[in-house]
Amino acid sequence: MNNQKQQKPTLSGQRFKTRKRDEKERFDPTQFQDCIIQGLNETGNDLEAVAKFLDASGAKLDYRRYAETLFDILVAGGMLAPGGTLADDVIRTNVCVFTAQEDLETMQAFAQVFNKLIRRYKYLEKGFEDEVKKLLLFLKGFSESERNKLAMLTGILLANGNLSASILNSLYNENLVKEGVSAAFAVKLFKSWINEKDINAVAGSLRKVNMDNRLMELFPANKQSLEHFTKYFTDAGLKELAEYVKNQQTIGARKELQKELQDMMSRGESLKEISVYIKEEMKKNISEQTVIGILWSSVMSCVEWNKKEELVTEQAIKHLKQYSPLLAAFTTQGQSELTLLLKIQEYCYDNIHFMKSFQKIVVLFYKGKCGNCVSSPNYLYLVRRK
Repeated sequence: MNNQKQQKPTLSGQRFKTRKRDEKERFDPTQFQDCIIQGLNETGNDLEAVAKFLDASGAKLDYRRYAETLFDILVAGGMLAPGGTLADDVIRTNVCVFTAQEDLETMQAFAQVFNKLIRRYKYLEKGFEDEVKKLLLFLKGFSESERNKLAMLTGILLANGNLSASILNSLYNENLVKEGVSAAFAVKLFKSWINEKDINAVAGSLRKVNMDNRLMELFPANKQSLEHFTKYFTDAGLKELAEYVKNQQTIGARKELQKELQDMMSRGESLKEISVYIKEEMKKNISEQTVIGILWSSVMSCVEWNKKEELVTEQAIKHLKQYSPLLAAFTTQGQSELTLLLKIQEYCYDNIHFMKSFQKIVVLFYKGKCGNCVSSPNYLYLVRRK
């Protein structure tokens, strides 16, 4: 009998040597900075040469790892410390946005440098957007001239599609808003943006990121009024932006009015209460023509209509008899009557089972002795056609 203790089986395998290219590099932005600054200084402020140098350097330097350092240098001339300052002992270059001439043409040339760089190295898009968001939060750390240059550059890049309008969220920082930095920066930014495109293109970009109704937040809470916004931006030469915000406010008021009217009707509130509410809302620069269109839509949307054509007419007449005095109260002008008639016509056309109801609805409003409607030539014309 063999008394020798048998060894337990063990797993063994090949030991692989880590290849040098797979070893994690030490994060050393200082060395990267030195390479970029040396190369930029050799271009002699020629932005065409700068673009070529950045294009070629991407093959040798790790832009992906050091994107923040790269963009800090191109904007401020060196790596930025928290708050937006450059340390005294940090080397810097004068080939950057902050030391360039403060005019639109120069900023357009710099925008082309960023455009070419990001088109060549697509992976820099996200890093560049994060950089701009950071720079906007650092605005208080920059001089007025530096802020102006950054604002113009940002407006041009927004117009070119190099940035998303979502970066403007950084401007709503409480400290920037409180000290007026956000509003002043926005003036320069929107001027260059509109100069490159137009207000419709700007509005479209803002809508995509749900920023179209937030521009009033560039001011402190006690100054967030349409009057203040309009005066501030009109005086700064941005009347089109002021008009755009005014229109947005009106659209917002219309939506609020329609929602509340539908709720009031659903709750069965009296015509008098509804009328008082509408008159208060009209003080927000909502015209009678606008009100009658909203009122018609609200009246027709608070009912579940029968799908049968022969029954829906009777249902519509019964329902509209109840609200005809309210509709009449807000058709005191010929244009308002015409607006209501067009709304009725559009509704009946869009809802095919109401096609035969159109003339009977018009006759109802004509014969119902609802204020001015009874003598309106607009109604009389349609009734005679019947």
